[in-house]
Amino acid sequence: MPQELLRLPVELAQVDGLLDDARFVEPFRPYFDSSRGRPSTPIDTYLRLMFLKFRYGLGYESLCREVADSISWRRFCHLGLCERVPHPTTLMKITTRCGDAAVVRLNEALLDKAVEGKVLRVGKVRADTTVVSANVEHPTDSGLLAKAVTKTSRLVRRIKAAGGAPRTRCPDRSRAAGRRARQIASRLRLRVGKDEAQQIVRRITGELADLAEHVSADADAVLRNAFRALSKARGPVAGRLRRAADELASLLARTGQIITQTRSRLAGVMPDSATRVISLHDVDARPIVRGRLGKPVEFGFKAQVVDNEDGIILDHTIELGNPADAPQLAPAIARIAARAGRVPRAVAADRGYGEARVEAALHDLGVRIVAIPRKGQPGPARQAVQKRRGFRDLIKWRTGCEGRISHLKRRSGWDRALHDGLAGARTWCGHGVFTHNLIKISALTA
Repeated sequence: MPQELLRLPVELAQVDGLLDDARFVEPFRPYFDSSRGRPSTPIDTYLRLMFLKFRYGLGYESLCREVADSISWRRFCHLGLCERVPHPTTLMKITTRCGDAAVVRLNEALLDKAVEGKVLRVGKVRADTTVVSANVEHPTDSGLLAKAVTKTSRLVRRIKAAGGAPRTRCPDRSRAAGRRARQIASRLRLRVGKDEAQQIVRRITGELADLAEHVSADADAVLRNAFRALSKARGPVAGRLRRAADELASLLARTGQIITQTRSRLAGVMPDSATRVISLHDVDARPIVRGRLGKPVEFGFKAQVVDNEDGIILDHTIELGNPADAPQLAPAIARIAARAGRVPRAVAADRGYGEARVEAALHDLGVRIVAIPRKGQPGPARQAVQKRRGFRDLIKWRTGCEGRISHLKRRSGWDRALHDGLAGARTWCGHGVFTHNLIKISALTA
């Protein structure tokens, strides 16, 4: 073939050379058996496919189509011209099976390689936090109740089709729930007073809560009989019945939580955001108040990013709920010092980290310069420190971390985690950081 077709683009050639290292396969080795089972997709091919997915914002299906149609991408992924591209579900299963622990070790291996290549600078680092949105719609109590009724009816049909509880009565109330949900939307569009509209919405929401309670009671009887039928079921039918029954049991538990928090809101008591359920399929997602004008409340997970002058992500964390910023900084700097073998000379962060104990903890680690504005009104001595030229320069440089987070959200999938749960969000964001760091470190190495 012509050499022009065999030559990789510059960026892919640099990344390909960096990934040609056995240490990137080691994090995935414990999840596979070398002698039992069918041969799996090679991990070096999997890593290159995931790099292309996050680098170009592709879905699993579109990724496999594009790789199958491109000679250069086939060469990059170590796939022959006549070799079959892995199926999208294969990539999904490997990602889910290995989880976030493998991705954490993968990112650590990349940073270790950067340290060996002497391209990882930790003289100045900066930290900031953001919210990684979960893959959920804007939650409302009425919407969650309507979805719970519909999904419960669907699972009951699956259980009965598998031979579990065929004679147990459980009417399908999906249409009734959908009709009430549409009534709320139509009433809000009417030209009525705000108080009258709220009363109508509260009344219909209460009806949805009553409907969900009736459906849950009927489905609970179906579930009991389904578990009794499991003792007699055999073969694939038993597997289908077991999966449907387990899914219905978890759904009923979440529906009970939604009904409780709905009753609480109707009684005038706001439920605690730390335990509030905002999704039926992602129970780890939480409402997070960030104070932004466009999005005062976001739904997802709290993330912290620490990067250096070259834009390499030195440390990142994804946490449940909305933990305070300040306690997260010193552990992150300690992890960076352990990876790089030396403590950063200067650390900059925004006012959310501005506590005296944070600065003291950083100095105890060996950080010489800490540029973090204090919360509240500082005293004369602190104001003199914050007005120094070096302090102000570090604070200006710190604002670049917001641009780094924006880049991660636009180009590395951090705008929305498409895997459910806290572990899924960590896996998704970890692959995004790996892709981002691969580009930066491969360019510096070259």
